[in-house]
Amino acid sequence: MARHVAVVFGGSGFIGGHVVQRLARRDFVVRVVTRAPDSAKALMTQGMVGQIVPIGAGKMEDAVIARAVEGAGLVVNLIGILAERKKGDFARIHGELPGRIGQASAVAGVRHLVHVSALGADPESESLYARSKAQGEESLRAAFPRATILRPSIVFGPEDSFFNRFAGMARMLPVLPLVGGGTRFQPVYVGDVADAVVAVLDRPEMAGRTYELAGPQAATFRELMEYMLEVIGRRRRIVELPEGLARLQASLTSWMPNPPLTQDQLILLKRDSLPSPGTPGLRELGIEPTAMEVVVPTYLSRFRVGGGRQTSVAWD
Repeated sequence: MARHVAVVFGGSGFIGGHVVQRLARRDFVVRVVTRAPDSAKALMTQGMVGQIVPIGAGKMEDAVIARAVEGAGLVVNLIGILAERKKGDFARIHGELPGRIGQASAVAGVRHLVHVSALGADPESESLYARSKAQGEESLRAAFPRATILRPSIVFGPEDSFFNRFAGMARMLPVLPLVGGGTRFQPVYVGDVADAVVAVLDRPEMAGRTYELAGPQAATFRELMEYMLEVIGRRRRIVELPEGLARLQASLTSWMPNPPLTQDQLILLKRDSLPSPGTPGLRELGIEPTAMEVVVPTYLSRFRVGGGRQTSVAWD
């Protein structure tokens, strides 16, 4: 019996690895579409020989997208960026690409299409990031009305760039600089996001709907950093940067490949990132949200004093 085929655009990334693993367990042949196919080779151990197939797609040309989705029953789009390398990247990657994937999927007769957007996607936002995410949802709906859209909050897990990043800073710096300490978030576990992606296979009611994915509790940015410091057992002063200094830092580091802070992120940090009342989420998909306390200590232990010992909390 021929296996079903799933295509995961951006499957070599943080969320992608967890999605690919789940699809492989369900006996899908998984095509991982990525700009760097070598980065997807590690995923090949998640399945049988030939089950995980990396596909290089440097500029995501329409012909490449069409070939990738041919014969697929499920298509997942996880492609996204946090900062533009050149002007217009948000529009091209967040705004236009989902519609192009949707159009190719419609032509190919794909049954399920899942698009991972972001909590806070808003066509009226001052943030280019948030506006482009909303534009992507609109372009996708126009091309593939039955697509399922998932909007996760900040995603945490062993390979995340949130808790790991700030824990690394806390290990190296005597103080922890912070911007937008009062902004509230509701972080969601990467495994729950991956489960939500795969749930579309078993829940026909997900077609054409939007789900906002968040964890069981909300906290301010500062509270999240205090929790992180408690987990790694390090005492650090949290210093809230004045807006002017934060803007200066963002302008000075904007040239970097992965800038620690951008002007657009400063705009995002002025607004809480919480699910909208009444919008369905994880529980409507039968997924109980995982608390940070269950997962975060298991992967931040390497930042603790003593390199991972957990017998007692040591402050320095």
